[in-house]
Amino acid sequence: MVSPSKTDLRSLILFLTIFCLADWSINLLSGQDTFPGYTFFSPQPSNAPGEGAQIYLLGPADEVVNSWDVEYGSCMNPYLLPDSTVFYPYRVPNPTMNGSGVGGGLLQLDWDGNILWETSIANDSLQLHHDIEPLPNGHILVIAWERKNAAEAYAMGRLELDNPLLEMWSAVIFELEPVSTDGFNIIWEWHLWDHLIQDVDPELTGFGLVEEHPELININYGLAGGIGPMGPVADWIHLNCISYHTELDQIMLTSRAFGEIYIIDHSTSSSEAAGHSGGNSGMGGDILYRWGNPQVYERGSEEDRILSGPHGGVWIDSDFPGGGDLLIFNNGIEWSQSSVLEIVPPVTDNGTYFIAPGVPFEPAEPQWSFTGAFFSPMMSGAFRLPNGNTVITIAVNRFIMEVSPDGNILWQYLFEENGFYIPRAIKYSLDYLTADDVLLGDINGDNQLDILDIVEIVIIILESSPWLACADVNQDGVVDILDVILLVDQILTGR
Repeated sequence: MVSPSKTDLRSLILFLTIFCLADWSINLLSGQDTFPGYTFFSPQPSNAPGEGAQIYLLGPADEVVNSWDVEYGSCMNPYLLPDSTVFYPYRVPNPTMNGSGVGGGLLQLDWDGNILWETSIANDSLQLHHDIEPLPNGHILVIAWERKNAAEAYAMGRLELDNPLLEMWSAVIFELEPVSTDGFNIIWEWHLWDHLIQDVDPELTGFGLVEEHPELININYGLAGGIGPMGPVADWIHLNCISYHTELDQIMLTSRAFGEIYIIDHSTSSSEAAGHSGGNSGMGGDILYRWGNPQVYERGSEEDRILSGPHGGVWIDSDFPGGGDLLIFNNGIEWSQSSVLEIVPPVTDNGTYFIAPGVPFEPAEPQWSFTGAFFSPMMSGAFRLPNGNTVITIAVNRFIMEVSPDGNILWQYLFEENGFYIPRAIKYSLDYLTADDVLLGDINGDNQLDILDIVEIVIIILESSPWLACADVNQDGVVDILDVILLVDQILTGR
C-alpha cells in the first residue's frame, strides 16, 4: 500500500475545506443548521433490561468518541458531567419492587470506565427507579418508590387497592450527597404521601374538596398497580423523569400514570417539604404547578386532557431559545401518537404559579409542538439545544433526531442493533467537557491527529461553533486558520 504524499494530503485538505465551505453556505442560506455537539445515550436491552449494556458518546460525524461498558442495564438515560465523569442509574439484579422502570443502583464512572462511586437503594420500603438529576453542587436528585401497606393506604382515605400485593407504591425524592466510594448522605427529601387529599371520609387525614386544592394529590385517582409483565405491582402515580431549575430552585416531575407534570419547591428544608408552608414559595412541599390532565384535580374532563403517559419533562436552559419554558415528550399512549410540546408556565415574580379559582392551570395550548409519523408508548424524551433546535429520542425505535424550530428534521441517527431501546439521548456542546487531559488537535477524541481532525476544526471555524479546549491548537484563546495550519504541520511532520 502506497502512503499518501504531503502534496496529496495538502490537496485533500484543500478539497475538504472547499467542500465544508460549500456545505456551510447552503446551510446559511437555508437558515437551518444542525447543532455541532456530542450525542450521549445508553441502549437498554429490551428483552433483558437487567443485563449488561454500553454507554456511547458520539461526535459530530456520528463517530464513537468514547464508550463505557456497564454490568447492568439502565433504568433511564445516563448523564455526562463537564469533568468527563458519568452518572449512570441502573437496574439491580434483585429489586424489592419490580415494576416498569425499576432501578435501584447508581454509579459514577470516569472517562476510562473506572467506577468512582457506586451505591444502591433497594430495600423493604424504598426502591430507586427511573430518572436522576445531577445538581451543580455535585449532589444527585433521585426518584424512589415508597412502599405503603393496605392499612396505611386505607388510613389516608384510599378506597380500593387494585393489586394482589395489597400495597400502594407512593413516591419520594431524595437529594443524595456521594460519600467515599459507596456511601451517601440524604441532604433533602420530599414524600408524596405528605401532600394528599381525599373527599370520602371527614374523619380521616386530608379530607377536603379536591377541586379546591390543586396543590395536593387525590389519593383515589387512578389505579394502584395490578399485574404487570414482571408480576404483581403496586405502582400508583409512576413518576418517571426529574428536572431541576437552578435559578428558581425548583424540581419538575412527570407522571406517566396521571398524565401530568408537577413542580415542587426545592428551597425548603426536609421538614418544610413535609408540610404546607416554608421555602421560597411559602407553600412547603405542596405542588406549585401541575399541567396536562386537569381531571386529576377535578377541574376538567377527559376532553381537557393533553398529556398521556408523558416522559422527558425538562426545563429549557435560560440561555437557550425558549429559556424557562417546559419541554415534554408526550407519549400519547391513548392515541398511539407521540409529540413534543413546549409550554410557557404561568410563573410569577416570587416563583409561584398563577391559577384562577375553579379553572385549571394555564396554558390552554403549547407554545410549540412537533409531531409526525412516530410513536413510542414508553420512555423517550426531548432536549432543547443552544441554537433553538430540539433533539428528540423515539425509544422503541432506537431513533434520535434533531429538528429545527419550524419542524424540519436536520439530523437523524438509528442505533442499528436490534433488541434495544434508547430511553433518552442528550446532545452536549463541543465545549462542554472541561477535562484538560486531552491531546491538542484531537477534535474527534480518537487519540490521534489526522485528516478527520482537520475536517472537524474547519467546520468549527466556518460555523462559528462551540469548541473543546483541544481545538485551540496554538492555545491563543481562539480557534481560527492558525490552528488549522499548526494542526496540518503537526500531521505532516509527525510532531
